[in-house]
Amino acid sequence: MKKTFVRTQNVKNFISLMNLLQSKPDGVPRMALVYGEPGLGKSRTALWWAVKNDAVYLRSSNMMSGRWFLEELVEELGETPYYKTSDLFKQCVNQLLQNPRTILIDEIDYLTGDSRTIETIRDIHDKTNVPIVMLGMNKADKKIMRYRHVYDRLSEILKFELFSLTEIQSIITQLSEVEITEDAVTLIHSQANRLRQIVGLINKAEKLAQANGLSRINAEILKTGASEILAETKVIKDIRNELIQLPHSQRSKIDERQNPQNSQRA
Repeated sequence: MKKTFVRTQNVKNFISLMNLLQSKPDGVPRMALVYGEPGLGKSRTALWWAVKNDAVYLRSSNMMSGRWFLEELVEELGETPYYKTSDLFKQCVNQLLQNPRTILIDEIDYLTGDSRTIETIRDIHDKTNVPIVMLGMNKADKKIMRYRHVYDRLSEILKFELFSLTEIQSIITQLSEVEITEDAVTLIHSQANRLRQIVGLINKAEKLAQANGLSRINAEILKTGASEILAETKVIKDIRNELIQLPHSQRSKIDERQNPQNSQRA
């Protein structure tokens, strides 16, 4: 598989958003929200952009408190966190005033239940005027809307959309080292609409081609050789659709059971 960062339309839209956010004149809010269903590349895109632009990337965790958030931010800014919460806030502000950096906060859904943390993010923006981008799930816009002072500062909002058939064809063209026929692309589109799943199927197609001395993979070969992956992606797709309908509090409990270490720090 080709080692390249795939620039989907979502990625291109994200880059445009970041350019717009950074070019805002003084006095115009520089906060943004990026949201959408899981598996569309939001986190991967944000991390890629952060590395290329010396930005701060923070991933929120279940049960994360305001103090925990400030500690993580201070550490990402290269400082040793102080003990008092008020001192942690001052550390963040002072560092960002001395060395302004864009902040990307992933999994913002985990923080929307704590008004103090959300308002703290707003305060950091207001005192430093650094661009702050929050990334969340497909209902993150509605959750942030509860905080009018924050929502009113969102000068840019971007929703990551599901991949179209044409988009999946483009992803395959950019990544695959073996030809995948049109009917196989259609099969992938019908069964997988998450980047990780698509990459897994491309990897399987390449292994099938190598093992059988093939130069191209069609739908019949892919369906036979990757039946387990295709079945798994369908199950995952169904589960995701069910989880998306759950309130965030229930999804948080599920996440906590699956990742108990995340709830140990508060």
